[in-house]
Amino acid sequence: MNVFYNREGVGDVLLVSLKPVADEERTFVRQGDVVRIISERSGETVGYNIFSASLYYPFSGNGPLEVNEELVGVINDILAKNGFDERIEADLSPKFVVGYVKEKMKHPNADKLSVCQVDVGDEVLQIVCGAPNVAEGQKVVVAKIGAVMPSGLVIQESELRGVASRGMICSARELGLPNAPQEKGILVLSDEYEVGQPFVF
Repeated sequence: MNVFYNREGVGDVLLVSLKPVADEERTFVRQGDVVRIISERSGETVGYNIFSASLYYPFSGNGPLEVNEELVGVINDILAKNGFDERIEADLSPKFVVGYVKEKMKHPNADKLSVCQVDVGDEVLQIVCGAPNVAEGQKVVVAKIGAVMPSGLVIQESELRGVASRGMICSARELGLPNAPQEKGILVLSDEYEVGQPFVF
């Protein structure tokens, strides 16, 4: 679940994205100030657009909002006030965490890509990485599925040249860190970081 608010850019609208779906596969139902966005293929709710959002809550920000219990409660209250019975639930676990590269293998179909097995504490993720400096034994920053990068990119499950990838190993530049090197390469962390801990930037 990702929530965006940018009054100057799109007006007084709260954008709630629950699942990615292609534009041509969506249908819409409006009740009051809320538009429910539905996948035509599955019939699932994939998001909501909440108009006149500031009448319900003093939203502020210029892009992605921090998703926490309070925000989820506010959104559910707005849905109820506009006649929707559905309630949303959110995964509130950290989306940027410290990972450990357990294994790196050459991608079978791409010379410049590696297939990495990355321990993020509670699971091991397969991540396809194009950085030239990625190596086994490194501690790195992993953007998990659902993470919103500073650029606005939402990390989703993907397939790169036929190999599944469940996250992204990040560079300092992709994380928007000050004085980030411009050359291509992931951010390698020192040993003092613990695998699975949230990475705050």
